[in-house]
Amino acid sequence: MKHVIAWHQLDPSDWAQALDASLRFAGEPQRWERRARDRSICLMFFNPSLRTRTSMEVAAAQLGAHATTLSPGAGTWQMAFADGGVMDGAEAEHIQEAVGVLSRYYDAIGVRLFASLTDYEQDSTDQLVTRFARAASVPVINLESAFFHPCQELADASTIVEQFDGDVRGRKFVLAWCYHPRALPMAVPNSAVTMAARLGMHVTIARPDGYDLDPSVTERATRIAAESGGSVVETSDRIAAFEGAQVIYAKAWGGRQVYTDAEAEAMKRSSLKDWRVTEDSLSLTDDGVFMHCLPVRRNVVVDDAVLDGPSAIHLRQAEYRLYAQKAILELIWKLDAVPA
Repeated sequence: MKHVIAWHQLDPSDWAQALDASLRFAGEPQRWERRARDRSICLMFFNPSLRTRTSMEVAAAQLGAHATTLSPGAGTWQMAFADGGVMDGAEAEHIQEAVGVLSRYYDAIGVRLFASLTDYEQDSTDQLVTRFARAASVPVINLESAFFHPCQELADASTIVEQFDGDVRGRKFVLAWCYHPRALPMAVPNSAVTMAARLGMHVTIARPDGYDLDPSVTERATRIAAESGGSVVETSDRIAAFEGAQVIYAKAWGGRQVYTDAEAEAMKRSSLKDWRVTEDSLSLTDDGVFMHCLPVRRNVVVDDAVLDGPSAIHLRQAEYRLYAQKAILELIWKLDAVPA
């Protein structure tokens, strides 16, 4: 049984296989292969979704599998996660029973569990999604947890490999922090940095002071990059970071101060509204392309002129979510690949 919680927890061969499969699926986007017609997957969304939900539902359908989507607390019982807790509150069902039952109905379970942004130890160790997977007796796919988003990570890698015709190693990738009116989780930036490092890119994390990623993430990415021929650096000099870049990946996330003093973090973040991707900042790049995981707030995170311009590949990036989901299902269900 193979859970897909975070790619660094799996063998590198699994990543390579999934990346190849994602690119293969993109080559024949309308192909309905039905190699999983005897399979089913339950998708549990504790948080909202557009691309992740729809791409996984369509991916399952194109492979011939059945998908059921549930929103705990809206049509199903609210669920408790803690071991040894007294369930005398709103939660009527424990994850141990819920996942145990679903494991008997389905061949895989997908789960989306965002960061709490209140308990850093719980979020940084991905305790909730780990607890969820521990209760399952079928493969679990992380549809975005507190700290990682493997589905997005695979789609992003596929998009970059396609964009540069496989010639990726050594190119400059910038993860560009952007202002957002809300403090957002770190799952996508954590995954983006690790993904680019795995591709052997020279990664620059451009963020204001106080918005550094968790050291465990940057240390892992630095180690992976060194093994792949790349590098990882951090800077608060946004202008210098953009210079010569070939990929600008814009993403907002909250500073770690949100866990200790949310009001102070919000005040600091509100003073950083100039951290936005504009045509002027993009002109500093080496014909760089613009990426974003979506949803994106226009003229807050990035200007209309960038999103609607020739450098933006965010819609192709979103399209790759479908091919990545199919690749992940192929991996966990050990489906034989059909030659293109």
